[in-house]
Amino acid sequence: MIFESHAHYDDKKFDRDREELLASLSGKGIGKVINVGASIESTKTTLALARKYDFIYAAVGVHPSDVGGLNEQTFAWLKEQTAWEKTVAVGEIGLDYYWEKEAQAQEKQRYWFRRQLQLAKETELPVIIHSRDAAADTVQVMRDAGAKTIPGVIHCYAYSPELAQEFIGMGYYIGVGGVITFKNARKLIETVKVVPLERILLETDCPYMAPEPHRGTRNDSTNIPYIIEKIAEIKQVSAEQVETVTWENACSLFFGTFRPEK
Repeated sequence: MIFESHAHYDDKKFDRDREELLASLSGKGIGKVINVGASIESTKTTLALARKYDFIYAAVGVHPSDVGGLNEQTFAWLKEQTAWEKTVAVGEIGLDYYWEKEAQAQEKQRYWFRRQLQLAKETELPVIIHSRDAAADTVQVMRDAGAKTIPGVIHCYAYSPELAQEFIGMGYYIGVGGVITFKNARKLIETVKVVPLERILLETDCPYMAPEPHRGTRNDSTNIPYIIEKIAEIKQVSAEQVETVTWENACSLFFGTFRPEK
């Protein structure tokens, strides 16, 4: 079975056929899904999906581009949601300087990244970290927060193989999605070559980032076999081994040492 570690099935792009699609996943080998919050509102819809479907679990958190929705009141609400048994992570959280260039706005991102890392530490939940064009600051905030004591995954990894090794040294997993199938994915391919399979998680970030041969279309978890095949090719192992090991990895991170399996 496949463990989808990062999806956004509450996205409006799934409004027309969400129930039909989700009902079909188990028959296509998708065993578990982490639906990931990116704002206060999408955290609410994520929780609703996890309540409705046994195989969907919730990550609660606010993406760096949406930290404008965070204040002490909304943060207190977010903390309350971590107590639910199907909340298995704090995320997605982190830094994104691609869209935000102003120093003050970047400092606000760092502030709420620190706060959400601390929330994960206090509640003994893993984190799902988003980092774009912010490698140095991401590492620094993580170090300052004591990241080695907060398990997690670097979602949609896009940095160098060398930095991946640094994240692995902190105890983190590397999230690999559809980008690995792209023709311009040389850096990610080199990363997957050096990262142990035991440190890789499968993800789609759907409805975004569909792999080849469906690039540019709406993504969903049924495209993960393309990702598995590419990782297997790079690592020179069987697709079955990739599927099995990544399943074990995700179960260990989300249902393992820090929280019992739900």
